[in-house]
Amino acid sequence: MAVNSFREDERLEGIGKAQTLRRLFSYMLQYKLQIFGVLICMLITVGITLINPLMIEAAIDVYIAGRDMQGLARLAVLAAALNIIFIIMVKVRMYVMAKISNQILLEIRQELYEHIQTLSFSFFDSRPTGKILARIIGDVNSLKNVLVNAVTTLIPDFITICGVVVIMVVKDWRLALASLSSIPLMAAAIWLIQKYSHESWQIFRKKGSNLNAYVHEGIAGMNVVQSFHAQHETQDIFAGLVKEHEQAFIRSARVADLFGSSVDFCWGIGAMILYWVGIQMIGAEYVSVGLLVAFGTYINMFWNPVMNLSNFYNQVITNLTAAERIFDILDTEPDIVDGAKVQELPEIEGRVEFEGVSFTYDAGTPAETKVLEEVSFLIEPGETIALVGPTGAGKTTIVNLISRFYEIQKGRILVDGYDIQNVSLESLRRQMGVMTQENFIFQGTVRENILYGKMDAAEEELVAAAKAVNAHEFILKMEKGYDTVLKERGAGLSIGQRQLIAFARTMVSMPKILILDEATSSIDTHTELLVQQGIEALLKGRTSFVIAHRLSTIQKADRIFVIDQGGILEQGSPLELMEKKGHYYQLYMAQFKGIERTDGRAGNTQ
Repeated sequence: MAVNSFREDERLEGIGKAQTLRRLFSYMLQYKLQIFGVLICMLITVGITLINPLMIEAAIDVYIAGRDMQGLARLAVLAAALNIIFIIMVKVRMYVMAKISNQILLEIRQELYEHIQTLSFSFFDSRPTGKILARIIGDVNSLKNVLVNAVTTLIPDFITICGVVVIMVVKDWRLALASLSSIPLMAAAIWLIQKYSHESWQIFRKKGSNLNAYVHEGIAGMNVVQSFHAQHETQDIFAGLVKEHEQAFIRSARVADLFGSSVDFCWGIGAMILYWVGIQMIGAEYVSVGLLVAFGTYINMFWNPVMNLSNFYNQVITNLTAAERIFDILDTEPDIVDGAKVQELPEIEGRVEFEGVSFTYDAGTPAETKVLEEVSFLIEPGETIALVGPTGAGKTTIVNLISRFYEIQKGRILVDGYDIQNVSLESLRRQMGVMTQENFIFQGTVRENILYGKMDAAEEELVAAAKAVNAHEFILKMEKGYDTVLKERGAGLSIGQRQLIAFARTMVSMPKILILDEATSSIDTHTELLVQQGIEALLKGRTSFVIAHRLSTIQKADRIFVIDQGGILEQGSPLELMEKKGHYYQLYMAQFKGIERTDGRAGNTQ
């Protein structure tokens, strides 16, 4: 999948409008009983609406013409009672449909969020977080009116139109034909408008997604923006994205506004023809004043629903793109899933084996990057393996493949003899602990952040994990100890403190395989010594993979793998590799000399 940024519009797979609408409205099927009740309410309101003009006709032609005031009063009481019922039914249907639509939005958002959690790292690597957020929040919210009006507008207005047409034809087919003569013109105009409207709203959604992605990126990197005094540059980019978003909206709104104008124009044409024909025929025995007034009411009753339906159609076209973007993610198949015949991985000892493993990022695309080629090795339980090598050599890729965050193209990865593709992801990852350089601290208490590694851990396990990485002492010095509320991303904590809490979170799960990816690179020397003491005690009896650029931190590793050129260039204990004076020796000496050059005292002794 090609990488997408805030500078690029998203590309969606083409989905038919009818298919998208059917899928969207299928969420209503579980609310059949409530919607049936709403339909009953709407039938009552439509019936009252259709009766009102007939009562007006009767009032004029029968009671007023016959000077029957008592009959007129009885008709007025009946009309008042019916219209009170009308108001009650409208309120009931609005309440029920609002409740149903909100519940459906919750279901769609929950389904979308749960599905996103099943997708692999490659999905998140290929698009900014802000574009994902735009679909979960903005796109889902925009569907509310479509869901509500699908029942409260589409059905009653359609029934109203059909009822009005039948009544007008029965009353006088000539006046009916005159009233409806402009419909073909309206149909042609709406078809033409919707074609361009849908395309313009798709562009608007994409521009909004770009803007959302940039805002998220800017806020997440605000410390860098301010550190380099780049506010003006970011403001210029933001202004450009806002302008694109604004222009896309204006273009879309201009096209969408043509819906109402077209209906108004056709409405006026139909009314003119009706009254012209009616006035020509008035005085004849089959056209009374009451009938012409009733037809005037009916033509309004016909075109008002048509206007509502055109607005609803406009609304559908406007928000259909949101549904397409939501279903685009829901239709993204996870590329790493449990197979049909997977088994649970039993409690492991920690033996890890690579058999001819090859891996390529974005395989099969123009952006593919081959990282590993025919890599093989065997790690015995309890061994500590250090992975070193230049940036981009594949160190992190190896540990990510062990956790099955990516799918290999060739070979096998075995854990205690089990092919990891044949065991469930949950049973595999449950027995692994991963620590990276940039560990996320959630907003919540220290306790909640540590227990994220094992939700059901007892208090003793929590404290033991914190003590193991020497985090217990500084936690107790905090305002409320383990119940101290941390800010988002651990704001207010030092980098070292954030790392120690993240260490405790990993350690509380007591993993059989531990992965430390540059886990101590952000910790000062004093704190690193404390952490190293805790790590050494905890790693006993556990298989561990340590990625470190500071070679001084891996001198107690059982073996060191030098990773580069798609594989393992050499391996052995630190002492063996130094004596061999190969690739590791060159890396070590280059780093040692670099440290020496930056030390003023060392420089003076040379």
